Amino acid sequence: MSATTPHRLSPSEAEGIAIIAGSANPILCAAICTHLGIKPVASEAIRFSEGNTFVRVLENVRGREAFVIQGVANPVNDNLVELLFWIDALKRASATQVTAVIPFFSYSKGDKKDEPRVSIRARVCAEALEAAGVDRVLAMDLHPPQIQGFFRRPVDNLYALPVICDYFSARNLPDLTVASPDVGFGKQATKYAEALGAPVVIGNKERLDHSENARVWSVIGEARGRTILIVDDIVFTGGSLIAVAEALKEQGAGDIYAAVTHGVLTKGAASKLAASPIKEILVTDTVETPFEPPPPNLRTISVAPLFAAAIHSIYKRTSISRLFEQGERPSRRAT
Repeated sequence: MSATTPHRLSPSEAEGIAIIAGSANPILCAAICTHLGIKPVASEAIRFSEGNTFVRVLENVRGREAFVIQGVANPVNDNLVELLFWIDALKRASATQVTAVIPFFSYSKGDKKDEPRVSIRARVCAEALEAAGVDRVLAMDLHPPQIQGFFRRPVDNLYALPVICDYFSARNLPDLTVASPDVGFGKQATKYAEALGAPVVIGNKERLDHSENARVWSVIGEARGRTILIVDDIVFTGGSLIAVAEALKEQGAGDIYAAVTHGVLTKGAASKLAASPIKEILVTDTVETPFEPPPPNLRTISVAPLFAAAIHSIYKRTSISRLFEQGERPSRRAT
């Protein structure tokens, strides 16, 4: 079965699974359940006036395998704590296994100790999830994927590459070149390029502090006269995308598109992206809590089929590797 086709569970199979929608991703959760042919388990999350969070599962989940869909996005700390409480509630309700489905894990950027006296935040979060009782983690486009090693429980890191490449393959853009904003994303950009049958250019970027401002001073590769697709995993302020788009325009690039898995878009990003050289920005539906309305050049596609396929495989105890193989599939067009 393809990852993009419905993975419906039979009525008897559906009795053994419980999917809970956290506050961060109710729309994505509903879409995942539609693909599986089931309904989310009745539940509620309440934030009291002083900031205290309360969660409750309103159905019997004893002996069922539970999946809680809860991204760690804006408001990041509230959503992280809520996820911990969901895991604890489900374990105390005697669910047989609890999988935390984290479409966007904001703290994955805190993956290293690159300055004196700082916390490795992703490691702390991993330990907190395990302390709460999580049995498995299912995420998408972790930044970087190596943080899977912070967990002592199984972690499946899905990639949005298949749905993004399908979208742009259907557009049949002429003279396409894939661009990475920096060397760090170059390896993944190469996979996009291979899937789309396109060459790659890479931005030479630096970030001097924690101000979220980036500078691109050169582009490695040929962009003149080419249609450009900039790919990245996360967009916060839009600074990196805009900087590399401007650098590509200076080199004579034609139309510029962008595709990013997690469209966080913090305050002020929408207006900057709307005024940028980027003709269209594609994001997925991993983030549902925008800081402000999106720019007119932004489009959203769903990764619910990928998550539904992964949940189906985890529940049915079948191989999930086919979903990762799609991220390294052969080129669609000759270069």
